[in-house]
Amino acid sequence: MPSDPSGDDLFQAGLKARREVLGDDYVNQVLQKQPNSFTQPFQDLVTKTAWGMVWTRPGLTRAQRSMLNIAMLAGMNRPDEFKLHLRGAIRNGVSKAQVQEILIHMSMYYGMPAAVSAFKIADEVLKDIEDVPDRKSKL
Repeated sequence: MPSDPSGDDLFQAGLKARREVLGDDYVNQVLQKQPNSFTQPFQDLVTKTAWGMVWTRPGLTRAQRSMLNIAMLAGMNRPDEFKLHLRGAIRNGVSKAQVQEILIHMSMYYGMPAAVSAFKIADEVLKDIEDVPDRKSKL
């Protein structure tokens, strides 16, 4: 049975941040797709800790957190999460030029194979975002 974290302040703060960074469509899809006794505890954990405890901390801006995420996810070769967080980074105000610099910088520490994959994925995602009229101004 899925838990009901509606009274949990950290969960609610995390859910708000998660929606603002990743978008309502994605969050709704994940939360509706995985409401079972096996996966729900993990979704609660991610929302409460990663989003409610870490993403809401005051020490870094959301754009800075997004820049760190895309560098780490690209370097770890996690394409699904990289795509998701790249879109979030753009939503958080990270520019196309900054993405380029992040990936060039990341290539020196994670290696060229990771950078080759990251640039390929980023190019596809950024082209897709450029096709969305209301997001052009963010690039």
